[in-house]
Amino acid sequence: MTARKSVRKTTPAAVNKPITPKQIPAAQKNVKAVAATAPAKAPKPKKVKLIRDSFTMPSFDYALIAALKLKALGSKIVLKKSELLRAGLHALAKLDTKQLVALVATLAVVKTGRPKK
Repeated sequence: MTARKSVRKTTPAAVNKPITPKQIPAAQKNVKAVAATAPAKAPKPKKVKLIRDSFTMPSFDYALIAALKLKALGSKIVLKKSELLRAGLHALAKLDTKQLVALVATLAVVKTGRPKK
């Protein structure tokens, strides 16, 4: 013997039954309870101010940027020049003072300012 589940048939009129004025306060309490348990929206993160800058560098350093971009492309990572420079800054920040000074000492000195036309 198998037990049968009883199925209640509902008519469309029973499903779409309008709420009477006496039921409105109870319905409002239910809505408020559901709204109180809903998760709050996360605050939007504050936008970081972007600063545009220009600088001068020797052509062999500029070629090094292109070579590093190609190296990253070999790993299927597309880098913009600014992303590569920012990554370099983060890598330099991890060096201790002696390593940073030694690395900067190996760089060629570049005359600052805009080149004459």
